[in-house]
Amino acid sequence: MKTIWTDVDPAITATALAMAMCICWSAAWWRGRTLRLRGQGISAAKLTDAILALLGLLLAFTFSMSLMKHEQRRQMSVVDSNAIGDFHTCAMMLDDPVRAELHAVIREYVQHRLAVSQAPDASALQVKLQEIRSMHDRMQSLVKAAVDGRAPVVVPLVMTFNAVTSSHAARLAAVRDRLPASVLLMLLFAAVLSITLIGWQQGATGEMRPGATMGFAILICLVVWVTLDLNQPQRGWITVSQEPLRELLRGMQE
Repeated sequence: MKTIWTDVDPAITATALAMAMCICWSAAWWRGRTLRLRGQGISAAKLTDAILALLGLLLAFTFSMSLMKHEQRRQMSVVDSNAIGDFHTCAMMLDDPVRAELHAVIREYVQHRLAVSQAPDASALQVKLQEIRSMHDRMQSLVKAAVDGRAPVVVPLVMTFNAVTSSHAARLAAVRDRLPASVLLMLLFAAVLSITLIGWQQGATGEMRPGATMGFAILICLVVWVTLDLNQPQRGWITVSQEPLRELLRGMQE
């Protein structure tokens, strides 16, 4: 499902959050200062502390969720590579011409799996996934030919082929598993609300600490940026390494 959390660069979202936090802090500071000059200044230290504590919990919760999902994608990349490697090993024990045809399809399959990780957008990804499904059909036809020919490794061949299709489905599900939009919205709302209360409290008490406040806001935005970057596995700075598949492809070409 296409949302702002999957289509917009995390750096843009973090920058927009930083600007919103600066604006809200300034407006709240002037409002607190106005109330103080009117003799209506009220300290909101306890409420601000509670909001900051909640913000800290939300930051830790969403970051740990994103990191866990990223680790799951990384593990599925290794599992997928191992499944393809086992299937290729069994295929090399067949007799020609099935052996040569299956080897060619598996090598092409690995190349397409690498291309999927570099798909620039959702439409390109769907094209690559359709090509992968057609290659599954080709591999299934060749496995059926080996079964009909009563190859001695037919049982492990079928089992490893099933592992390839299953690992593909599991990896695709892991890539599409993202943070809930409601959690991210609540995180951004808590960040803006906390900086607003800080500005109001500083204005109401006659304090003005723009340096410390901006440093706090930048730190929050950096955590949000990394969290959102982890939530977009096919773009950004933090991506899942495809080195297991590259090593497998190099081994097939030797």
